[in-house]
This record gives sequence, C-alpha cells and structure tokens, in this order.
Amino acid sequence: MKPYLFIVLGFLLHVTASAQPPNILILYSDDQSYHALGAMVNKEVMTPHLDKLASEGMLFTQTHVMGGHQGAVCMPSRAMLLTGRYVNRLPRDGAIIPDSLISLPEILRQRGYTTFHTGKWHSDKASHRRMFSTGGPIFFGGMHHERDGGQFHPTVQSFDPMGIYPNEQKWISDTFSTQLYADAAIRFLTSSAAQQKPFFCYVAFTSPHDPRTPPTAAAEKYSGKNISLPPNFLPQHPFDNGDLNVRDEKLLPRPLHPDTLKEDLRRYYAMVTEMDTEVGRILTALDASGLAKNTIVVFASDNGLAMGQHGLLGKQNLYEHSIRVPMIMKGPGIPTGKAFPGFVYLSDIAPTLYDMLKIKAPPTTEARSFATAFKDPGFRSRSFIYNVYGHWSRSIKTNDGFKLILYNVDGQQRQQLFDLKKDPWETTDLSDKPAYQQKINQLRTQLQQDMQQTGDALQLELPDWGRSAHSWRGRGS
Repeated sequence: MKPYLFIVLGFLLHVTASAQPPNILILYSDDQSYHALGAMVNKEVMTPHLDKLASEGMLFTQTHVMGGHQGAVCMPSRAMLLTGRYVNRLPRDGAIIPDSLISLPEILRQRGYTTFHTGKWHSDKASHRRMFSTGGPIFFGGMHHERDGGQFHPTVQSFDPMGIYPNEQKWISDTFSTQLYADAAIRFLTSSAAQQKPFFCYVAFTSPHDPRTPPTAAAEKYSGKNISLPPNFLPQHPFDNGDLNVRDEKLLPRPLHPDTLKEDLRRYYAMVTEMDTEVGRILTALDASGLAKNTIVVFASDNGLAMGQHGLLGKQNLYEHSIRVPMIMKGPGIPTGKAFPGFVYLSDIAPTLYDMLKIKAPPTTEARSFATAFKDPGFRSRSFIYNVYGHWSRSIKTNDGFKLILYNVDGQQRQQLFDLKKDPWETTDLSDKPAYQQKINQLRTQLQQDMQQTGDALQLELPDWGRSAHSWRGRGS
C-alpha cells in the first residue's frame, strides 16, 4: 500500500502547489526610454536578459506614463503603477498616497500575500508601511545624488515594519545601487518566505537615472564613437516649452554638442546594460527557486528620457521619448514571443493584475485592464492616449498615428502636430498646414474630453486655460 500512498501524497502536493495564486514580480527601472531596449529594435544598446524576457513573454510597444505636474515625473508614475490611479487624482502628484486610495500590494497583503519591496520609494512612509510586510534596503527619495554617495555608495535604510525610518538609521552601502537591490530581491526569492506563501515582490531600481556613472565592466562595452545620434537630435529646443531650466536640462551645456551628447548616451546605455545584468541575476534566481512557472513577471520603466532628442535631456516634456517606456510581461496565461501594439498606461498594470488574479479591483482604481490582450491579439482597450506635463502642456495621440501637443507658456500658446506613422521621431511639425486644420480641431475636442474624464480641470478654450480659477494639480483626490 505504501507506493500508492506516496503517489496520492505526491498528487495532493502537486494540486496544492498548482492551486496557489500566482506570485507577482515587478522590476521597475528609472528613466529608461522605450527605445533603450534591444527588443525595441535598438541595435546599439545591449540588453540580452531583457530581450530574452521579451522573447519568452509579451512585449508592449506602446506603453505610456500619463505624466506629472512637476519635474519628478517618477513620483506620480510609481504611485500610478501601484494604485491604478490617474495622475490628476493623485494628491500632491503622488507624494502622498492616502489610505483612501487602495493599492495592489495592500489588497494582496490582506489576501495573505507576502509583500516585499526594495529600492526606490518616492511617496510617504505611511503608505509604504500599509503596502509592504517586508523588504530589503530602501531608498526614500528621487535620485542617488553624488553628495550622498551616488550610485556607487547609495544611502539607504533597512526595512522597518513600524514604518518610522529615522534619519539616524540611514546607512551608506559599498554596493552599486542596482546590485544592492538585486541582492535583496534574490535573498527574498530564495527564502522560505517566498516558498510558503504567494508573494508580491517590487524591485524599484534607481538606474539608468543620473548620475550616469556605470561600473567599469559595463562602461567598457561601449565606445562613444560607435554611438549614433538620434534622428531628431537638436543642439537646443526651438522654443520655450515651459520647463527648459529644470534640473535635468542643466546636466549638459547648451547648445548640445554632438560629441558631448554621444558620450552621455554611451554612459546612459552602459547604465541600462548594467541594470540588465542585475535583472538577469534576479530572473535566474527565480528560475532556480522553482517558482518561475507560477510567477507573473512585469518589467517596465517609470518614464522615458530625451537624451538629446529635440534638443532636450530630461523627461519634462510630451514627446514620445519621454512619455513612452519599455514594458514586458511573462508568466502563466501570457503568450510567448508576442508583441502587443495597443495603447496602454503604466497605471493599467494594476487592474490587469487584478483581472489575472481574479480579484475585484477596489473602487479607487481608475485605469483599464488589458488582460484580454493575452487571449485576443486584436484587442484594444484605448483609442487615445492623453498626456500631461505641468500646467502648461497637454497632448493627445490616436490610433491613426496623429499626435497633437498644446503649450500655454506665459500666455503664449502654440501647438505641434505629428504624423507618427510617417514621422515616428517627431521631426516635422504639420500644425501650420491648412490641410490638417480639421484634424487639429478633432484632436483638440477629443483632448478636452479626455482631460475631463481623467480629472484635469484646465479649459483649453480659455486664454489662460482657466489656471486662475483652478489648482494646477487638477481635481486632486
């Protein structure tokens, strides 16, 4: 009878393991534009591990951050990722996530998940305590400033279950930031805690955000002479877009010199490659743990970056290089080797994961699930993409490839129209062509509708867009 007993026990263990809800692993990079990825047909950047992930899962080629009302766009981006909320209804642009906004890790923690975080946290500590039951080294802030140790010696804090994190408990690491956070993630993924219960593991890198100081091994893979200037490179932006003096735009002197820009791109790509190596280590550890088959992996970036395109360096604008980001998903129920061209926001990730886990999304979730795309390649959840930066620029683009950007800077209004299907690098402004006036009118109407639906209080038909009557943050919470 004993052989039969072992067979029955083995069967029961298999059923129990397969019945466990899927784990979630989110890998989030910092300032990585959509084209800084080999899988996005960039032959100059080296991302072998992310390219492999894309080949084993689904690559999303039109993923967007909705934007922000101030220069640190990564702050609302990360809050939108975890809450499924739109930017205009995030209090203080995501600096605070009140308990009235229910997040994905909170829901999963209530359902028995172990919720783990390591890396960057750009919101309040109280919301972090609600969301995460454990964690590794945590960086509270926007970037690893050189004055605080930079990427090589990041100043961090150990996870505190009480969520207090006094300043005197900060410590300086001798491990490069991405390796530091990857090491913590690997320790968790190979721990008994990850085996015993389903988990939500959020690894928030601070790379390739500046300071762009790649380790030697990654830097030596690139030569500035072999780096191409982007097709839309300009020495400087042709007009005042409302934020030309933000910190990001002061990292290099103007006008931008091609050789200087190539060197900056070289270091940027090297930072991406170094991070890709750490992503590979994490995914290898996940495979070795035996948990990969029951884990949904999400890789994405918080926002893009100009890196010399249109004469800009930062993400404080509404061009494609700054609003589009890479995104890859792999795991149970996700097809392999597929690319999805439909419009999605980073905030759509939370409702999608709710759908995949068969959990009803909380009422504070605004974004839309794209889970149907895993079964129906023709599925499109959105026909338009609306974006916001500051209280002086708005944009909209449509499935037919047209994109309109509106500016209202110091009372001076202007517009740009691009045909992205013919001009993906946004080099030819069509807004002064009479043949496109009807299209512009249609896009303005659609943009105002999307603004209203997403809580943007500005009124485009007014000379100052109604800024004198409304908070520039929109309608808040």
